[in-house]
Amino acid sequence: MSSTNQPSSPEPGSNHGQMFDLTAEIQVNTDAIVSKTLRKSAELNLTLFAFDKGQGLSGHSSPMDAYVHILSGRMDITVGGETFTLSTGQLIFMPATVPHALEALEPSKMLLTMVPKSTI
Repeated sequence: MSSTNQPSSPEPGSNHGQMFDLTAEIQVNTDAIVSKTLRKSAELNLTLFAFDKGQGLSGHSSPMDAYVHILSGRMDITVGGETFTLSTGQLIFMPATVPHALEALEPSKMLLTMVPKSTI
């Protein structure tokens, strides 16, 4: 099986599969937070974030369940008052309505996946 570089957006009118190179899709900017929405619908939101060291998102909550997957770097993520330090390859679940916050301990990239609140 071979791999080829694919565009980050499908051809107009195409409903076929799409490949993303997540770490190449977004770059860390000095003293900034960068975001790029990959997909947004009622059932699924996929957003890439890049944070410079010391950048973050202050405490907030969401009506949707959220998963944060660290693609590169290291971040402190506080969920419901408990702080977790995550590094490349790690994933954390943040339940809907539970306050959470994030801070990059070094230049970092993450994928945020939001889905409707679980009914299970």
